[in-house]
Amino acid sequence: MIIETLKKLFSRDLAKLKKEIELYQNEKAIWNIEKEIANSAGNLCLHLIGNLNTYIGAEIGKTNYIRNRPLEFSTKNIPRDELIGMIENTIFVVEESLGKLTVEELENEYPLLVFEKKTSIEYLLVHLATHLTYHLGQINYHRRLLD
Repeated sequence: MIIETLKKLFSRDLAKLKKEIELYQNEKAIWNIEKEIANSAGNLCLHLIGNLNTYIGAEIGKTNYIRNRPLEFSTKNIPRDELIGMIENTIFVVEESLGKLTVEELENEYPLLVFEKKTSIEYLLVHLATHLTYHLGQINYHRRLLD
């Protein structure tokens, strides 16, 4: 049950991320930063893509994805269509990877040390879902303030 719930939540919120990027009237505004706003929507989008492809895709789905976290925040001006394609691919990767999990495996220790101490796979997945929604809210405000 929790796996299906997580799949639905990740799919829902990644679809919202795609919609937020599509809603920018000025494509260049996706990459704007101003005053106290340290990260552009584009960089937050890249960060979410890297995060989910690493912790769900590479570790659970065995996709061989290799993350370059610094590039998530330093890369600029990727075309909107390319960002959208990356989001759509991430939706697929998350869906496929979570589909490989069993309820019993959720209790297993997540193979990477992400926090100060090891956690269960279930704990990390719930964290990743809330991390996604946190940055999704930031992107929504970014669009409404700077577009």
